[in-house]
Amino acid sequence: MLVVAMASQKGGSGKTTLSGHLAVEAEKSGAGPVALIDTDPQGSIASWWNARVEKTPAFAKVGAFDLQSALQHLERSGIRLAIIDTPAAITDAISHVIAHADLVIVPCRPSPHDLRAVGATVDLVDRHKKPLIFVVNAGTLRARITGEAAIALSQHGTVAPITIHHRVDFAASMVDGRTVGEVIPNSQSAKEITDLWIYIQDRLARIVKDPTLSPENRPDHFSVGSMSPTQDEPEVEESAEPADFRPAAFQNPASYASPNPHSVRPPLGKPAAYANPAPHANTAPYANPTPYANPAPPSNPTAFGNTARYANPAPNPNPNANPNPNANPNPSPYSTGQDSGQQPYAAPQPFGGDLPLERRGMKDRRKPSPEVPLFGGPQRPSNIFGRRGSD
Repeated sequence: MLVVAMASQKGGSGKTTLSGHLAVEAEKSGAGPVALIDTDPQGSIASWWNARVEKTPAFAKVGAFDLQSALQHLERSGIRLAIIDTPAAITDAISHVIAHADLVIVPCRPSPHDLRAVGATVDLVDRHKKPLIFVVNAGTLRARITGEAAIALSQHGTVAPITIHHRVDFAASMVDGRTVGEVIPNSQSAKEITDLWIYIQDRLARIVKDPTLSPENRPDHFSVGSMSPTQDEPEVEESAEPADFRPAAFQNPASYASPNPHSVRPPLGKPAAYANPAPHANTAPYANPTPYANPAPPSNPTAFGNTARYANPAPNPNPNANPNPNANPNPSPYSTGQDSGQQPYAAPQPFGGDLPLERRGMKDRRKPSPEVPLFGGPQRPSNIFGRRGSD
């Protein structure tokens, strides 16, 4: 008799729901007779089985420490497979169940709390040296955290390739003692349970080395195809390619051969018109031109037109004499042409000229303001009460 234990110290991981669904699926696939054992003091799986109409799978309510004698009795009764539902947060009871199991299934929800609680269960399984399978349970469709949970669990053991997603029909189907495969046979939830049991059945057949336990129909997505060596493909000669595939200039097969993959590929073949052309004829060198001669400056200043502008005037024999007596002795440095005798620039007079400030409409701020006597000044006008005030 084979024993499968659902173990997890984290409550709410879905052990009871998976135990009932896998037991019914195993019975339906022909792996029975199947017995469902409840070691949880809460008795959740017992309540579900009591509401069930079908009499299969068989059921037994057993304490964790009475498990050995109960398993022996079930084996004598002809039971081939026993699935055990374990309690949560009771380390001794879980350890006792794991010790009698052939395969341990650890359901885990994709949440940080469930992932942290898995470590204690993995330690118990390793202590008893039992094979273990993780099942990602109640995962959200197309959620990133579901895939990340499977990656995190794969670092501690084997993860089932089937994820049981969170759907309402799992909980709704167990109200009257049935499973989702019995209520909605063609649903996606029923397909996930069927694929999960086929995977577990195949693992059990490998553990006990019994080929008769292997499932008849194994889905292709559970494993990779045969890893046979790649067959050597016949080499295709370059000449076998169509004539119009390459121009005649590149139909040199030797140019494509590369004996050393890290070496530089030789250049492609050249057309016949350009193959081995005659070396470039060395033409006569260019004649060395005469170096540029710097032209001599013109000796005659009149060479450019002999104008008065370029003519060198005769020097003044008497530099102190004024050649033009009517010219201004102190010409402005900025004056040219007709304004050569203009006086230097003078600042313009302010507006109004020499008019007094009163006529210019400006106030003479230099006059002091009239002094106001501190006492005995002019009387103030009457206030609102008809009285006159005075300083």
